[in-house]
Amino acid sequence: MHKLNIKRIYELASKDDGIRILVDRLWPRGISKVRAQLDFWDKDIAPTPELRIWFGHKSERFKEFTQKYKEELKQHYDELYNIKKMLLKQNVTLLYAAKDPKVNHAIVLKEIISNLK
Repeated sequence: MHKLNIKRIYELASKDDGIRILVDRLWPRGISKVRAQLDFWDKDIAPTPELRIWFGHKSERFKEFTQKYKEELKQHYDELYNIKKMLLKQNVTLLYAAKDPKVNHAIVLKEIISNLK
């Protein structure tokens, strides 16, 4: 099994990233498609607009956000398993635009994908 990483899309791409997947519903400001060096843009596994707006990246809401987001993701397990399968061949990096590396949905995605059987 290869490594599943998360990384801000504003960081430079590296060869260790492997497959680069943007997991935000909105395109990140100030990033060109060339600079992003994406392999995929998976909007469907991003939080719904309603959940994203409610969360507002407030750390005090992160625990409740995580529970609600996990509920939303139950409808997208096929896509999560596809990412897990990619890890059999190479590293995968989930890219996000949020400023806080400790309070964002990519953390939740990484946990769920890592724990899939």
